[in-house]
Amino acid sequence: MAEKKEFSSSFSLTDEIADIVRDRILKGEYEIGEKIKENQIASELKVSRTPIRDAFKQLENEGLIDYVPNRGCFAKGFTQQDVDDIYAVRTALEQLAVERAVQRITEEELAELEEQWDLMEFYAKKKDSKKVLELNTSFHDVIYTSTRSRFMAQVLRSYKDYIDKTRKSVFYDDTYLDAILVEHREIMEAIKARDREKAVAAVSFHLKRSQDRAETMWNLK
Repeated sequence: MAEKKEFSSSFSLTDEIADIVRDRILKGEYEIGEKIKENQIASELKVSRTPIRDAFKQLENEGLIDYVPNRGCFAKGFTQQDVDDIYAVRTALEQLAVERAVQRITEEELAELEEQWDLMEFYAKKKDSKKVLELNTSFHDVIYTSTRSRFMAQVLRSYKDYIDKTRKSVFYDDTYLDAILVEHREIMEAIKARDREKAVAAVSFHLKRSQDRAETMWNLK
């Protein structure tokens, strides 16, 4: 488990505790179905049980833990079915989104897409996985916006939390950063070339590899 945490003044205690437990679930330090003991965390972090209970409620709302009355909280994580469902929906939607992006993206948005990739490259070389994850999200957001479809962008962003949960587990392993960078470059270059077939193929390949990485990190393979 993580070393004793020094809590900063910039975040609420509840949020910081939620971050710690979330990270452990996403890294697989808690197995699916494992009980997360409130008293153990309170003792380890030297905090009262009130912010821990609030953090547990937050993580329950995120779908990462299950609360069972009179028994406690249990790590939920992801099953193979969860990952299959997430990527089936994501692939169908993002293939459609990239088709629209090829047709509708502006020169300004292309420049922004390239800027996000350049920053991803910079932080990937520094092995800053957290920053690459943030930029990865921004990269895809540019594509969503460029579809010129408020409905499509809303749907794509509505399942962002589920995608982020699988992404975070992957980005903890910085050995994947180079591959992720190359895959995003292929998507970007296809969109810049206004090549619909290549863009769809690049997104499809990226999402297949992304699912493979998520399954490996979640020990589903």
